[in-house]
Amino acid sequence: MAKRAESIAFIDDQFVPISEAKISILEPTFTKSDVVYDTLSSWKGYMFRLDEHLERFQNSYRAMQLKPPYPLEEIRRIVAECIERSGFEDTCVTLMATRGPFIDLADRDIRKCKNGLIAVCVPYYWVLGEAKQTSGVNMVITKNQRVPAGAIDARVKNFNWMDLTRGLLEAYEKGGDSALLCTPDGLLSEGPGFNIWLAKDGKLFTPRGNLLEGVTRRSVFELAQEMGAEPTEKPLRPDDLRGADEAFTSTTAGGITPVTQVDGKTLGNGAPGILTMRLNDEYWRRRKDGWHGTRVEEVLRDRDVA
Repeated sequence: MAKRAESIAFIDDQFVPISEAKISILEPTFTKSDVVYDTLSSWKGYMFRLDEHLERFQNSYRAMQLKPPYPLEEIRRIVAECIERSGFEDTCVTLMATRGPFIDLADRDIRKCKNGLIAVCVPYYWVLGEAKQTSGVNMVITKNQRVPAGAIDARVKNFNWMDLTRGLLEAYEKGGDSALLCTPDGLLSEGPGFNIWLAKDGKLFTPRGNLLEGVTRRSVFELAQEMGAEPTEKPLRPDDLRGADEAFTSTTAGGITPVTQVDGKTLGNGAPGILTMRLNDEYWRRRKDGWHGTRVEEVLRDRDVA
């Protein structure tokens, strides 16, 4: 009988069904959201830009003075084994470097916590919904602002999401599909789990500043340059998006998703843009063919040889 595919977690040095992965409710990981993370994906058996995700993950946990109990090369193998054990061909894998439990509950010095690593592998999912890949989203530019960079560095991928969650709730109240937040000085930043792009006169622009510099965002730069769209990172304001010819989001869990409305008003002609769909089609065509991909079995073969 074929093995049933199931979501898998790696925690406390073992692989378990996701329903069995647990942490203490007293951990700073939970009580203080003291954890950094990264999410990567596999498609048709290829892990996408694996080492770039791992490098960003490492930069994040070092920035928070966390020391996972495994070297990066071992974390690489843990990711591959999670995917293999799950039985899913297309997955999202989230890595978490946790502050971990207090060794002595009477001593709340977080420097003495036992840092940990958690990996979670689930079937591939779409942050903005798979149906929105063709119909497009109604993006609400929210009044709720992104946390200032001087307080939380958005380049450190973290679970401090209160600003993003409040923005998302505001967007829902206004009839939108998702939220786009601005910095305190009124510049476009990012949304809950995605970067934003806009096209004007055949050229592409994306915000610069207080935001996570996404790995999929990097991929869009690469594709757009090949297409002659002259992708540019620059400070952008809400009216730049409202006056764009087309727009889209980029993210690991969803790739490229068109934006067809902003604040409930039609963007462009109200349909996914031509450049957006060219990028989307090329992105997924290349993903299927192994673009920037690492085969799961290659990593595990290296493990077995070692």
